[in-house]
Amino acid sequence: MTATTTPVAAPGLGALPRSAGDANFAGALRSELTKIRSVRSTWWTLLVMIVVTIGIGALSCYGATKQAQHGPQFDPTMRSLAGLYLSQLVIAVLGAMVITSEYSTGMIRTSLTVLPRRGMLVAAKAVVFAAITFVVGLITTFASFFLGQAIMSSDHINATLGQPGVLRAIIGGALLLTACGLLAFGVGLLVRHTAGAISLVVVLLFVISILVNFLPSSWQNHVDKWIPAEAGGQIWTTVPATGNPPLFAPWTGFAVLCGYAAIAIVAGLILFRRRNA
Repeated sequence: MTATTTPVAAPGLGALPRSAGDANFAGALRSELTKIRSVRSTWWTLLVMIVVTIGIGALSCYGATKQAQHGPQFDPTMRSLAGLYLSQLVIAVLGAMVITSEYSTGMIRTSLTVLPRRGMLVAAKAVVFAAITFVVGLITTFASFFLGQAIMSSDHINATLGQPGVLRAIIGGALLLTACGLLAFGVGLLVRHTAGAISLVVVLLFVISILVNFLPSSWQNHVDKWIPAEAGGQIWTTVPATGNPPLFAPWTGFAVLCGYAAIAIVAGLILFRRRNA
């Protein structure tokens, strides 16, 4: 007689197979998608990110129209995306909560019961979160760009999609949000505590950028470009940053930020496999 596998329903997970052998990555993705979209905080956090990005970008562009002169470093694209300075922290909160909330509620035990393959579980969470963040982030950055340029067009200081680096900067803004969210996800996997993870991400993305200003100038010149926020931030600019030595090129700097995120996720996964739920 051939044994059949009966699906088992877990809270927030939907129907999943009883046998670990029946679990596959597609099923894990569906489960994680169900979980992340069924949590109210996901929608509120994404809404805050959208409002912050577009709102601050519009205010920044309106301020630019009140300036008498604009120097060679004026970047109209970056102006319209100025909200990314704050929204990267907003998405980092969601990135941390994707994993830490399961520890705070004890849901992680249920997740591991239906999917004991820890590597697959982490990968599914990361892929679903990254996909949602990138899609929402891309819509947001395009909306922020078009609104900002419309505001500045009356003073003829706006940019267009056809200008060099503009499209890359807009898409790069969405990629920046995704990378920052994944960095927070990795940190959350490491510390397993929401407040602790968010605090560490704030240090990595903001506090270090401030503290480096207290270093001797000879040190600053070499440390600046390796700071996560400084390196990753080059992806959404169209005017090369000045410095001695200069900061990384946009894609190189973004790769540095992705490296930090990858290190956090890999380190978190190693501990996740060794520790009890």
